[in-house]
Amino acid sequence: MTPERRSWLMSRVRGKNTTPEMRVRRAAHSLGLRFRLHRKDLPGKPDLVFPKYRIAMFVHGCFWHRHPGCPKASTPKSREEFWQAKFDMNVARDARVAAELEALGWQVITVWECETRESGIVDILAGIRRASQEKIPHSVANCNQAVRFGSEGRPDGG
Repeated sequence: MTPERRSWLMSRVRGKNTTPEMRVRRAAHSLGLRFRLHRKDLPGKPDLVFPKYRIAMFVHGCFWHRHPGCPKASTPKSREEFWQAKFDMNVARDARVAAELEALGWQVITVWECETRESGIVDILAGIRRASQEKIPHSVANCNQAVRFGSEGRPDGG
């Protein structure tokens, strides 16, 4: 690939609202999960933030963030040293940002680009929903079982 062609190709790569990110957003919304996008007040500006569950989610491209074992995480043949240094910086930044978020009490979830094409993303998001429901100490069913109701429909004081 010529340097001009590679430059043109790389100039087309976006950082926000990518196709994999949009897939994750659609799946989260369809499951009833509500989120915020690219919160600037959090380290690394996570792609999706679920404030209710204190979850920060990153949708990483396999190529740029070096998804282990993924065929998309190939290294260009030209200027290998340049690319390797760039990839190493990305991976180091990802680890630093995750550590900062965890230190602030956030759970960090990374979704890889190749996972967004499968039903795996729905499983991950459904897991968030299930975990959030388990964390709620008093669901309506638990409240009805725990509180005795008197003859007037009000909880007994006893």
